[in-house]
Amino acid sequence: MLIIIFIITSIYLCLIGSLVYGFDKVLDFKTIDISAKTKFSIVIPFRNEAAHLEALLTSISELNYPRSHFEIIMVDDDSSDNSVALIHSFNHDFDGLKISVFKNNRQSNSPKKDAITMAIHHAKYDWIVTTDADCLVPKYWLDIFDQYIQGHQPNLIIAPVALTKAHTFLERFQILDILSLQGATIGGFGIKKPFLCNGANLAYRKDFFNTLNGFSGNLNIASGDDIFLLEKAVKQDKNTVHYLKNNQVIVSTPAQSNFKSLKAQRVRWAAKTSTYHNGFGKAAGFTVLIMNALLVCLPLVFLVGIITLKTFLYTYLIKILIDFLLLFKTARFFNQEQYLPSYLFSSVLYPFFSVYIGFISVFKGYKWKGRTYTK
Repeated sequence: MLIIIFIITSIYLCLIGSLVYGFDKVLDFKTIDISAKTKFSIVIPFRNEAAHLEALLTSISELNYPRSHFEIIMVDDDSSDNSVALIHSFNHDFDGLKISVFKNNRQSNSPKKDAITMAIHHAKYDWIVTTDADCLVPKYWLDIFDQYIQGHQPNLIIAPVALTKAHTFLERFQILDILSLQGATIGGFGIKKPFLCNGANLAYRKDFFNTLNGFSGNLNIASGDDIFLLEKAVKQDKNTVHYLKNNQVIVSTPAQSNFKSLKAQRVRWAAKTSTYHNGFGKAAGFTVLIMNALLVCLPLVFLVGIITLKTFLYTYLIKILIDFLLLFKTARFFNQEQYLPSYLFSSVLYPFFSVYIGFISVFKGYKWKGRTYTK
C-alpha cells in the first residue's frame, strides 16, 4: 500500500509542479497604445437568460472599442422567457450597437455548437469572439484582443475567466475550484501542453474555424464547444494557439447558487472527458481523479491499520501544499487572494466532491437549461 501511495503522490506532485512552473513561463501581456484594427463578431448563444442579458449587453455597450469595429450576434436556443424581447429593447435604446438575433437551427445533440456555427455563418468579420449570456466583459476586452492579434498573429486565443462576488462558502468553494482550473490552463500553455480553455472568453479566426471543419466530429456531445475546438486547433497548428495572460481581459461570470446547479454543471463538464483526444489532458485528468480517490480512501485505510498516521498526514499535506502553490499564483493574477482563507476547508472537501462527480458522470445524465441529457 505504501508503494501505491508513493507512486500516485509522486506522479501528482510532478504534474502540479510542472503546471506551477508553466504558469510562470507564460508572460503577462503588456498593453500598448495603438490604433484599433481588428474587426470582431461577438457570438453569444442564449437560452432563457433574461435575468442576465441586460447586464451583459450593458457591459458590451461600455466597451472602449470603436463600435464600427464589432458586431454582436445572438442566437436564441428556444427560449421560453422574454430574452428576445429584452434584446430588441436594448438594441433600440443604444444607437450604434449592431445586434443581430437569430433563431437556433438544431442540427445535432449539441444546441450550443449549432448556435455558434450558425452565428459564424452570419458573421461579417474575420475574428470570432465567444462569451456566455451570464457573463460580464471588461471595458478594454476587445482593445487587448486587438493589440495581441496585431502583435502575435495567432489563430486561436484563450483568455481568462473568473467567478465573482462570493457571499457563501459554496460560492467561495467554486471560485477556488475555477482558479485551480485557470491555473492549470495557464500552466499547460507554459509547458507547451495546452489542454484546457473556456468558451466564455475565446477568440479565433473565422477562416481557421472553417479550416478545422468547425465542431464536426464532436456534435454528438452536448458540451465541449471550447475544449474540442482547442484540441483540433492544437493538432492543426499548435504554434498559433496562444494564451492571453492579461488581467484586464478577464471575463467574469457568477457562481452557481446552489449545490444542485453546481452538480449539474460539473457532471456536464465531466461527461465529455472520456471523449478527449489530448493525451496530456487525459493523463492529467486521470491523475487528479486517482489522487482525489486516494485521499477519499486514506481515512479508512488508516483506521484499519494499513498505514500509519504519519503517512496519512504527509500525503494530505503534500497535496494541500502543491495545490496551494498553483492556487496562490493564480489567485494573485486574478486579484482574488481574499478567497484563499477558504482553501483549507475546501481542500478537505474537494476530493470527496471530485470523486462523487466523477462517479455519477459515468452512470447518470444531467439536466441543464431545462433540457435532460441521458448517457
